[in-house]
Amino acid sequence: MEQNPSEAAPITCSPRVWQPHRVSCTSSPSRMTAPVAFIYHEIYDGRGFSRLEDSWRRYRLARELLEELGMFAGALRLFRPQPATDDDILTVHTPSLLAKIKTLDAVGKGFLDYGDTPAYRGVLNRALVAVGGTTLAACMVADGESKYAFNAGGGLHHAHADRAAGFCPFNDVAIAIRLLEREYGLRRIAVLDLDGHHGDGTQGLFYQEPVLYVSLHRYGGRFYPRTGSASETGNGAGAGHTLNLPLERGAGPAEYLELLDNVALPKIRRYRPEIIFVQVGADSHRDDPMVRLGLETITYRYIAQRVGSLADELCDGRLVAVAGGGYRPEVVARCWAVFLGTLAGFFSDGDPALDVLANYARTQL
Repeated sequence: MEQNPSEAAPITCSPRVWQPHRVSCTSSPSRMTAPVAFIYHEIYDGRGFSRLEDSWRRYRLARELLEELGMFAGALRLFRPQPATDDDILTVHTPSLLAKIKTLDAVGKGFLDYGDTPAYRGVLNRALVAVGGTTLAACMVADGESKYAFNAGGGLHHAHADRAAGFCPFNDVAIAIRLLEREYGLRRIAVLDLDGHHGDGTQGLFYQEPVLYVSLHRYGGRFYPRTGSASETGNGAGAGHTLNLPLERGAGPAEYLELLDNVALPKIRRYRPEIIFVQVGADSHRDDPMVRLGLETITYRYIAQRVGSLADELCDGRLVAVAGGGYRPEVVARCWAVFLGTLAGFFSDGDPALDVLANYARTQL
């Protein structure tokens, strides 16, 4: 399994000096509750990491939907991250990977991996901003500046120590975990990965360490990345700290939530983490064209209720969320809105806005 470079420099962070990018919009006073830090950079509006050009629209569509709903008037606080530094990257990744991505960025063509992740001029900065967004989220939560935080550009869980993979140049969650270990002394960190694809990079990076990695994902046959079987449970100091809950194509909300309630969340509860990362994974939605699981939009409310309550119970609400996959932009926008609005207490039970988000035809968004 993968090891981290031994001579990586410590990360430091000062989120207080990173000024929020204000959005002006209106909302009912009854919806103005404890906010979630929403980490966003204008570079997210441009080219992404995948070959699926249409999927790049998801960030802008989601931001516009959140604004239309009025969430930036009190439920969400919008912050703009700085790019990660080379030293940040080298706490997890090898110098050769960083050098390769710098070279391909300068050339402006080719692939960062085996053919999934195109190189282009600007891809390095795009990746550094994505990592910086997750480290900012982790700092804000660890410092108590925000109870919950969400990085729209995060969740690059296929990146390994020495190679990019699957639309993921660098592994932002792993870099943020190293930050929390070094700068905050945290030792019990849990990752709940709900992306439709297994996070082989994140699992591999911590497979021999007592960082808890729990994943629900589609698995079987040639489905990417062909890892994540239930038999993968960790080695050495990490033995028993990996839990994979593989799902077949089409698995729906009932099966998914049963596994979450009866297996995944009890595992995290027994671990007693000091902080929890959750990869939201809108590609587990039934309308996502790549994964073909069967979650409904409203399922993301039930997920947010559960993970938010678990974080409140176990670690004073310290929850860092990252977006992960999602390849139908209109679906991603709705799933993020339901998830974030639920975390922030923006929606009440029976809120008609929830019905609209859950039942809107995707061509109408």
